Amino acid sequence: MASYILAIDQGTTSSRAIVFNDQLEIVAVAQQEFEQFFPQSGWVEHDPEEIWNTTVATCRLALDKARLAASDIAAIGITNQRETTVIWDKDTGKAIHKAIVWQDRRTSDYCTLLREAGHDPMITAKTGLLLDSYFSGTKIKWLLDHVEGARQKALAGQLRFGTIDSFLLWRLTGGKEHATDATNASRTMLFNIHDNCWDQELLELLDIPVSLLPEVKDSSADFGQTDPALFGTAIPIGGIAGDQQAALVGQACFQPGMIKSTYGTGCFIVLNTGEQAVRSNNRLLTTIGYRLFGKTTYALEGSIFVAGAAVQWMRDAMGLIESASDTGKLARKADINQDVYLVPAFTGLGAPYWDADARGAIFGLTRATGPAELSKAALESVCYQTRDLLEAMRGDWQNMGETVLRVDGGMVASNFTMQFLADILSAPVDRPVVLETTALGAAYLAGLHKGLFPPPEQFAGSWKRDKRFTPSLAEEIRVRKYNGWKDAVRRTLSR
Repeated sequence: MASYILAIDQGTTSSRAIVFNDQLEIVAVAQQEFEQFFPQSGWVEHDPEEIWNTTVATCRLALDKARLAASDIAAIGITNQRETTVIWDKDTGKAIHKAIVWQDRRTSDYCTLLREAGHDPMITAKTGLLLDSYFSGTKIKWLLDHVEGARQKALAGQLRFGTIDSFLLWRLTGGKEHATDATNASRTMLFNIHDNCWDQELLELLDIPVSLLPEVKDSSADFGQTDPALFGTAIPIGGIAGDQQAALVGQACFQPGMIKSTYGTGCFIVLNTGEQAVRSNNRLLTTIGYRLFGKTTYALEGSIFVAGAAVQWMRDAMGLIESASDTGKLARKADINQDVYLVPAFTGLGAPYWDADARGAIFGLTRATGPAELSKAALESVCYQTRDLLEAMRGDWQNMGETVLRVDGGMVASNFTMQFLADILSAPVDRPVVLETTALGAAYLAGLHKGLFPPPEQFAGSWKRDKRFTPSLAEEIRVRKYNGWKDAVRRTLSR
């Protein structure tokens, strides 16, 4: 009997495939990076064909590493970079343009026009999101308006839109399934999170034909099966969730008040608020945490655009380090008497500032500042931004109580970063045994649909902690450092 799960983790900088066994233990991992395109300042694109090719290649490689056949796989779970927008021809499956990535700011001016016309309260009330180019809605409109013949084809029903999960699902099933899950739908700025449906008023506002849009399902559901030609036999697809919501599931944050933070290219903190869709007064997002068995669980989310990307910038653009792991080693050597602040607003600032026009800055430089101090500043910037978000969440939701932050993502392997995070938050930080929590969440959702795994409350009992980081920084130092950060941000904001 097939008892393994194949998780597809399609991220912003790489595609990965991870095979889990029936105990949700990792059996094999395969990963391939792909090219990032920056055609203009503030624009970020991906090649959908490269995303597809790396996804299939890593799935095949992971199966080979695990010495398994497709027939051994009970189900596939998909998790994906959210908001990234693809429109493709329904007959050929070919994209009409490169994918517009979630980081892309090309529609900022259009968002400003919508805001000046007074549409933002309605958009936030329906979607829980802020009116921002971060989300898919205005990216879809841009593609329809700027790709020759696209709007005519869309009106004729010839085109399909999807976030990356939908695009991969379409390709995996040979064009038989055009669907997404509620978590990804909730990030498009077109989905009414209270009524759980595409919103006609929003579609009319952005002039988007409903025929473009996928069917919205639970996060654990029947999403069809793969084309047998891809892997040798058809494999059922049983789960889909956007990467941050998949991490919420993988971290077993099923109770209201539980909170996780994922540190990848960006940083995303998600707080489970249960059946209540909490309206933020601090420019956080109200979103769908997951939808299981027809029941919607809501969350508050704060998004930091640049986390691990700051380390990549130091490596690729500045040439200060050879590999990402060098930053922690350098940071430990930094002069503790220098307070250097890096505000990594390379594509604007996310929550709770939402300043699309802010740009990166470094403060506190001296003649003695070198790679060690800059490495320390890059890692600390992620921790300061995390505290910004937690402060905002405490202001929005009085039920939050004492914070224990469950962390995951590539950066949490750095003990230096996690200790400073606990120090600046003045709260415990828990790192799990399984760091691949995004893929773990996707695998769990797929296996849940197939009856391979227990319901959420039982699954939560299997979560295991690797290490807890506890605060050790003196309060006066914590206050001074955080005040210095807030001053640096103030100087960086565009307004």
